[in-house]
Amino acid sequence: MAEKKKFLLRIDEKVYAALEKWAADELRSINAQIEFLLTEALKKSGRFPQKPENNNPAEPDNPNP
Repeated sequence: MAEKKKFLLRIDEKVYAALEKWAADELRSINAQIEFLLTEALKKSGRFPQKPENNNPAEPDNPNP
């Protein structure tokens, strides 16, 4: 599993309260809800990476050409 990046998010109290309720309605943590919403927005806009980046240049992208 890929390691998750940690960062601090400052957010309006009303937005947080709305996210907290929405997350509870969908049985998710607030963090999981925010990640879900961001992922869906990225996919919808066509900006979500289609495949993981190959960080090892010695390893080919397609081992069976």
